[in-house]
Amino acid sequence: MAAIELEGVVKTFGPIRAVDGLDLSVPAGICLGLLGPNGAGKSTTMRLLTGQAIADRGRLRVLGYELPARSKDARARMGVVPQLDNLDIDVTVEENLAVFARLYRVPDIAAAVDRALALARLGDRRGDAVDELSGGMRRRLLIARGLVHRPRLVLLDEPTVGLDPQIRAEIWTLIEGLRAEGATILMSTHYIEEAERLADRVALMARGKVIASGRPGELIAEHAGRRTVEYYAPPQARAAVRRAAEAAGLGVRSAGPALVIVGSERAPAGLVPEEAITRPSSLEDVFVELTGEELE
Repeated sequence: MAAIELEGVVKTFGPIRAVDGLDLSVPAGICLGLLGPNGAGKSTTMRLLTGQAIADRGRLRVLGYELPARSKDARARMGVVPQLDNLDIDVTVEENLAVFARLYRVPDIAAAVDRALALARLGDRRGDAVDELSGGMRRRLLIARGLVHRPRLVLLDEPTVGLDPQIRAEIWTLIEGLRAEGATILMSTHYIEEAERLADRVALMARGKVIASGRPGELIAEHAGRRTVEYYAPPQARAAVRRAAEAAGLGVRSAGPALVIVGSERAPAGLVPEEAITRPSSLEDVFVELTGEELE
């Protein structure tokens, strides 16, 4: 059974259609990355799943519960980690966790708090005030708070946005631990590497709907090929290579001072200049090929 099922979901805010006929299925036990730029509808989708927003039309089912009629039942069995830090700064780290454990009616609150602190590696900071924590520690505490009741489903909304690379790697390790425990995870992100590293499957989202989904490697092979070339040269030289690549039926785009040729392994001999840089194709190449838009 799928942990999450959305069919034809629409949500508008005045003239803005934030979610536009969204179809999405998240099988139990996997991490699905909802990948797209800011404004694609990812956060609105998360709010629909948690009952913070009501769809204008369409069908939503979470852990077997129809939404919004049974949002309360579904929410009791899911853990939610919001994009924005909403920790209570007036109490300690330990008390933040204990309050949520009580809200979720956890039988053994002390044990649940100890487990969450260990998961987030915050055991030595349990008595500290939240405003004494670093940004990375606060993000780990947010995740621990969402997991204090051992939910069957975890929603992570841009879990590492605004964090530096070192702290981001710490959060990735924490999320990988959740995957190893068999949790079902829906993670929204606009970071390519995050989706490629953490997600079993990826749903590419643009303009309020999913435009492609599958395993990262499969999506890259289908839409972008194995290799992508970046050619840095004066405009006239780039233009000549671009004309040749387009004539050969290759995907081509400009990226600042570079010409990008997707699926370059299919290029005729001599088309790719020797000084061009070759790299593995990525999900960003897939997204741009399908939408014409950059992810960041």
